[in-house]
Amino acid sequence: MNTVRAPKAIAASLVDLWSPHVIAEIDDSYVKVAKVQGELGWHAHADEDELFFILHGRLRIEMEAGNVELGEGELYVVPKGVRHNPVAEQECHIMLVERKSTLHTGDQVTDKTRSVAEQLQGLGS
Repeated sequence: MNTVRAPKAIAASLVDLWSPHVIAEIDDSYVKVAKVQGELGWHAHADEDELFFILHGRLRIEMEAGNVELGEGELYVVPKGVRHNPVAEQECHIMLVERKSTLHTGDQVTDKTRSVAEQLQGLGS
């Protein structure tokens, strides 16, 4: 795929909350965008780091060792194996960079969990 993308605009156009969409691939990783509000739920990714970049709004990443507060234009990498819970008090648009093997809600399955197939629906458009 060799297409110019506008992550901020794509994230703003999304309807479903906590439903990431793959917008690009980089080697063994996906670049995803999502619109979020409320909380996703506590989970961990045993073997993968997870990069959060804030396109719009604010996001708190709760972790057992302490919380990280992110604003627009800021990023944070949750290290593999760290239990975390992303929380947005107001609507927030995020970009994620994750290995292709990363499961959406890691070691937990909830009503918010999206399969890789669901996340890939936007890749060709």
